[in-house]
Amino acid sequence: MTIPLRILMVEDSADDAELAVRVLRQSGFDLTCERVDTPEAMRAALEAGSWDLVIADYSMPRFSGLAALKLLQDKGFDLPFILASGTVGEDVAVEAMKAGAHDGRGGGSHEGRRT
Repeated sequence: MTIPLRILMVEDSADDAELAVRVLRQSGFDLTCERVDTPEAMRAALEAGSWDLVIADYSMPRFSGLAALKLLQDKGFDLPFILASGTVGEDVAVEAMKAGAHDGRGGGSHEGRRT
């Protein structure tokens, strides 16, 4: 039995997004996922869809995970928010949690892959 889950993924790397989707599907989730990488695209996705969860990369060329969290809060959405990155430490995860993120994940299978 699969569990339906609608994820808004704030991620600039299609490869990283696909890896996360694959892991979640293997864990028993029936995913609907949209990937965005700009504030404008995130606003449009929030207005157009009904989401269960937001997963955001910490660092992207035109956007950041913390900016995505602020946008989510400013728009009045109360959704679980997970900040993910392979390049930051625990201090950033703590900063994100203090800002309202529900979880912060670093390292893992992405560690060492980003420049």
